[in-house]
Amino acid sequence: MFRIVLFLTLAFPALAAPAFRIVTLSARPDMVSGGDVLVRVDVPDHLPLAGITVKRNTQDITAAFRFDAAQHALLGLVRGLRLGQNSLEVFQGAALPAAQLHLTNFPSSGPIFSGPQQQPFVCQTQTFKLPDGSTLGPALDEDCSVKPVITYVYKAPGARDFKPLPNPRPADIATVTTTTGQSVPYIVRVETGTANRAIYQFAVLHDPAEPLAPLKTWNRRLLYTFGGGCTGGWFRQGASMPTVLNDSIVGKGYAEASATLNVFGNNCQDVVATETMMMVKERFIEAYGPPAFTFGRGGSGGSYQQIQIADNYPGLLDGIIPSATFPDVLETTQFLIDAQLLQNFFNRAGAAFTDAQKLAIAGVGTLANVYGTAYGAGRIHPTKFCPAELPVELRYHPTANRAGARCDIFDHTVNVYGRDPLTGFARRAIDNTGVQYGLAALNSGAISTAQFLDLNERIGGFDNDGNPVASRAVADPIALRAAYQTGRSTYGGNGLARLPILDVRAYTDMTDKGDVHQKYHSYAFRERLRAATGTTANTVMLVSPSGQRGQTIANLAVVKMDEWLTNLTKDTSNTPVMEKITRARPADLTDACYDMAGNRIAEPQTFTGGECNKLFPTFPPPRMIAGGPLANNVLKCQLKPIDPADYAASFTEAERQRLRRVFPNGVCDWKKPGVEQQKPLGTWLRY
Repeated sequence: MFRIVLFLTLAFPALAAPAFRIVTLSARPDMVSGGDVLVRVDVPDHLPLAGITVKRNTQDITAAFRFDAAQHALLGLVRGLRLGQNSLEVFQGAALPAAQLHLTNFPSSGPIFSGPQQQPFVCQTQTFKLPDGSTLGPALDEDCSVKPVITYVYKAPGARDFKPLPNPRPADIATVTTTTGQSVPYIVRVETGTANRAIYQFAVLHDPAEPLAPLKTWNRRLLYTFGGGCTGGWFRQGASMPTVLNDSIVGKGYAEASATLNVFGNNCQDVVATETMMMVKERFIEAYGPPAFTFGRGGSGGSYQQIQIADNYPGLLDGIIPSATFPDVLETTQFLIDAQLLQNFFNRAGAAFTDAQKLAIAGVGTLANVYGTAYGAGRIHPTKFCPAELPVELRYHPTANRAGARCDIFDHTVNVYGRDPLTGFARRAIDNTGVQYGLAALNSGAISTAQFLDLNERIGGFDNDGNPVASRAVADPIALRAAYQTGRSTYGGNGLARLPILDVRAYTDMTDKGDVHQKYHSYAFRERLRAATGTTANTVMLVSPSGQRGQTIANLAVVKMDEWLTNLTKDTSNTPVMEKITRARPADLTDACYDMAGNRIAEPQTFTGGECNKLFPTFPPPRMIAGGPLANNVLKCQLKPIDPADYAASFTEAERQRLRRVFPNGVCDWKKPGVEQQKPLGTWLRY
C-alpha cells in the first residue's frame, strides 16, 4: 500500500564535493513535475561566477542561468527534463563535474506520491470562470489539462470588485500600500492553469508596465488558501476554489494561491490535496522565485488539509491558520456516524426519553447538533454524496453495478487503506464495538439503567455500504493500522511540532440548525499535540462569535501569523525549534476569546472553566460521554470485561445478564490505546 521515504526540507543539496552545491528551489529533486525546476548553483566565494558550465543530461544549458552576486550563485530555470531520471552537472574547467544532482521528473498531471489516480474523473475546465468572466474552455486531454492563462485585473478607487485591465489602461486605477510600505497601482496578475488534474490560481500585485522579474511589489510571503467541505468531494476536478483576489491579502502585497483539489468539497482526500499543493507551489516558485515563507489558512475541510500536510509532509507549509478546526476526516466522521445512530435511536424511542436525557447522552449543547448533522454520515455511504457531475450509470449499485464508482471517504482513499479481497472495496476504519453510549449520563443519574440498556441494545452500527444495521460496526484491522501508520489519524508529533499554529474558531455550538464544527474538535487537536510533544507552546487559540466578528479575527490572524513567522525567520540560533517558535510569537498573541463587542479576554483556552467558557461553553461529543479520551483518536477501542465498579447505578440481576448480552465480548477500555494505535511510520510516504 505504501512505502516510507524520509525527507524534511524542500531544497535538497547535491551529494557532491563541498566546493559546489546544486539546490532545487521549486521542488524536491526526486519530485519535480512538468519538465522544469528552478535551480541555484552555489559557488565557492573564492571562485568567479564566470567560466562555469551547467549541463542537463550532458547538454549545455548554461545560458538558462544568470548571476546572483548577492548569494554568489547561479540561478536558472532548468527546462526540458524528460520523464523519469535526469542528471544535472556543474563543471568548472575540469573534465569531471564539480557537482552533480539526480532529478526525477513527473508529468504535470501527476501523480507523484499519491498512487494511482481515481477514475472516472470529470473535467470541469469548461465551466471554470476566469477573473474576466470567460472560462478556461474544454480540457486538452483526459487529464483535464489546459495551457496557463494570464489575466490582469484592477480596482478603481472605492470600487468593490475587480475589473479586467483594458489596453490602453484606464485612468481610474486605485493605489494600494503594501506591507513593505510601497504605494503601487492596484493591478493584479492572476495565473490560472492545471496541475495534478486540478485547476490552480495564484495572484500577486504587478503592473504589466514593470518588469516581472524581480517582482518588486511582492512582499515575499505566499498564503495558500484551502477550501472546506467533503460532501461530493470525489471523481471531479471542481469548477471553483477560494478566491485569490482578497483586498486584505493581495492588496497588501502578499501572493495568494489555491486549487480546486485543495477544496475538500471537490476532493475529500488529504494525500491528493498535499500533492496538489506541492505542485502548485512548484509552479509559483518557478514563476516568481522562492517565498520567505509559506503559510496556510482555511476552515473545516481546509483545516484538515493544513494539519495533515504540516504533520505528514513537513516543509511545504511554515505556519498554519486552521479555522472551524478538525484534527482529521476520521475524527469528524466518528462524530457524524454517532449522530446518525443517535438520531435513528431517538426517533424510534419517541417519548421514552426526554430532550434533556437525549442531550445528556449526546453531550452536545443542542439536539440540533444531532438532528442537523446526522446526514453527514453519508460520507461513508457509496452513493449518497456522489457529485451531480458523475453520471448515474458510472456509480456503484449494490446489485446492478458493483464495479461502479463508490463516493465515500474510504474508497476515495483506497491507495492508503487497501482493498478487501472479498468485496473489492476499500477497507474501512469505522467501529463502535464495545462503546457504551450514554455512560456518563447513566452515572450522573440523567438516565436509568433500563434506558441505558435499551440505548446500547438498539443503537446498532453500519454495514460496508454505510447503511445503518442492528449490529455494531467492526473496523478492518488493516485499515486501522494504515490510518495510524500513515497519519490519516493525525499524530501531531512530526511536522506539526516544528511550526506555529494559530487556531481560529468562530463559535457555532449553539446554532438553531445544528453544526458539526463543535468547539471540542479544537481541544481534541490540541490534546494530540500535547500527547505527542509534551507541549502546546507552538499553538494559539482564538475564539469569537461567528459572522462578521469572526471574519475580523480571521483577518487579524493573517497579520499576526506573518509577524510570528517573520520573527522566526530572523532567529538563526541553534536553540531547539519549539523554543524558537515560542520566543518568536508576538507578545500580544496569546490564547483569547472575543465577545460580541470585540472585547478581548486573554486567558488560556481550556475545555472547562474561565470567562471564555461562560461566553462560549464547550460540549463533549457522544464518544466522550461514552468514556472516550479528549484526543478523540481511538478508532476502535480495546475491550475489557464488564466491571460493576464502572457504574454509579445499580443493575438488577436480570439487567446484569442483559448487559452481558449487549456486550458479549466486553466494553471499551479507554485507559488503553486503540486497536492498532501507533505512531506514524514517518513523513513523505508514497503510495
